[in-house]
Amino acid sequence: MLRRGNILGVGVTAVNMDLTLKVVDDWIKRGEQHYLIAAPVHCIVDCQNNESLRRIYNNAGMVTPDGMPLVWILKLLGFRQVERVCGPDLMLAVCQQGLKEGYRHYLYGGTPEVIERLVKRLDECFPGIQIVGAHAPPFPYLAEDDELVVKKINAAEPDIVWCGLGAAKEEVWTSQHVGRCRAPMLIGVGAAFDFHSGTKVRAPRWVQRAGLEWAFRLSHEPKRLWRRYLIGNPLFLWLVLLQVLNRRAFILEELEL
Repeated sequence: MLRRGNILGVGVTAVNMDLTLKVVDDWIKRGEQHYLIAAPVHCIVDCQNNESLRRIYNNAGMVTPDGMPLVWILKLLGFRQVERVCGPDLMLAVCQQGLKEGYRHYLYGGTPEVIERLVKRLDECFPGIQIVGAHAPPFPYLAEDDELVVKKINAAEPDIVWCGLGAAKEEVWTSQHVGRCRAPMLIGVGAAFDFHSGTKVRAPRWVQRAGLEWAFRLSHEPKRLWRRYLIGNPLFLWLVLLQVLNRRAFILEELEL
């Protein structure tokens, strides 16, 4: 059974990469349909004033800790095996596992240019990978377009639909399409499409391990990300402190599903 810690009302699953891969493989083989969210700190903050978004997180099959502060909190709660499982790393790990297990992948999100480069790079990194389809949705997105996309995805019969729409669009999309898309797994992976296509540069590994990837990203995209990190990160710390001082339990039973 997957265990979760209650971090500001959001159930973050106490997992590491090995356990995540095992669960994903089990769900695919069983044909169970789930959506998976990789949750960074700013998404937990976004859930505080958005009840529908918080409900989406708490109904997900798994919410992995994509952010070192979440890992540290879960470890303090006694989940010693927890490691950071972020969207970009998870995507690569599942693609590698999929070579052995025969996973069929579908890519949804980004721009036509990003999708084209991403397919090429995944083919280069994982010779033999089965990418059975890819689609960059237009903007604005119309209901009739959505019906066509669902039919297209189902016709391709993927095991995994990778969603790279960005927060919180991909959380909403995966939650609304689980079941409609017959793929067992719908996985939101944040900036993974940009990183793995080479469109954006990712922080060095030591920066990630130190919990400073946010600072690296902020330095590269200050206009877009300043509010997320310079306001969101301190707000997260303050809210967690309040949760401790108010003795609100860090347990799953406290969550509003």
